[in-house]
Amino acid sequence: MRTVVCHGSPYDVGRQHGEQASKEIHGSLDFYKNLLRQKSSMGWAEVCRTALKFQPLLETTFPNYMQEIRGIAQGAGVDVKSVLALNVRTEIAYGMFDDGCTAFSWRNPGASFLAQNWDWEDDQAPNLISLHITPLDTSKPTIHMVTEAGIIGKVGLNSKGVGVTLNAVKAEGVDFTRLPCHLALRLALESCSRVDAIGKLGKVGVASACHITIADYTGGTGLECSSMDIAWLNMGDFMESRPDVITHTNHFVHNHKNDLKSVMFMPDSETRLARLRELLAQSGPKPEFERIEEILKDEKGYPTSICRQAKGENTTSTLFSIIMNLRQLKATVIVGRPVDPQGVLELKP
Repeated sequence: MRTVVCHGSPYDVGRQHGEQASKEIHGSLDFYKNLLRQKSSMGWAEVCRTALKFQPLLETTFPNYMQEIRGIAQGAGVDVKSVLALNVRTEIAYGMFDDGCTAFSWRNPGASFLAQNWDWEDDQAPNLISLHITPLDTSKPTIHMVTEAGIIGKVGLNSKGVGVTLNAVKAEGVDFTRLPCHLALRLALESCSRVDAIGKLGKVGVASACHITIADYTGGTGLECSSMDIAWLNMGDFMESRPDVITHTNHFVHNHKNDLKSVMFMPDSETRLARLRELLAQSGPKPEFERIEEILKDEKGYPTSICRQAKGENTTSTLFSIIMNLRQLKATVIVGRPVDPQGVLELKP
């Protein structure tokens, strides 16, 4: 996995991202163009037209994100609207991108961890990068994340110990006046605490369905988002198997406005969630790295297990696992399926 190190103004950060990860950005664009061709009638021109519907919000309320996107386009030698389309890919075509994930936050007074298996098509694996950002604005934390090249917000943590994960959820609706899912992750990563992050996202709203876990040393909060509302998940909610965790996979577990329901695009989402809660219930009182790693390796229900593999009708695999130690301000990323790792790297914002 390529490591990309950026610093400076939003435009400079984007330009460095584009220059250093040009190959992977072109790979990301090719991947999504091919996927759309296979699964829908949408051409890339239509995708870009849809993406541009977010430009008024971003130009007026989040101009730094548009500057960074422009920098990426310049650095990689691609057009701005294509990079914007990557960053709003979740909102582009309802039901199109079914990247699945299993995520959980686990905390006690001495430790706080946030972990996830990120599952997607094997063909996108070469286009994942480790992205380290030091902003010119010293009031903002440094960020270290794993992302799809060209996307400015994904899974990782910052120098204040705020970590984020993302779970795909399919439910109808897009609101172009709210922040797209991946940019919501970036906003959280620019926050100085969990409370700060959830306050910002609660104010601006999220444009489409997803689940975002935000955690720091004080614990975790789940934001189960639709285009109309956010349902909050707290540690030890009634459905959890123990009082010190939040768990999520790829379907709504709370009620939403207008009785909106998620589509069970991954039939194993409920079984993975039940298995995750079972494994956590069997764990000791204190969150430990080794136990979390064991959970992420679990293959009960293979190939659509917590540790996933593309096989038969299942087309997605675990492309990386991440375990964030939010007290120690570091994360371990296991590249590939954790039972058969292709490499290991550390994130240190």
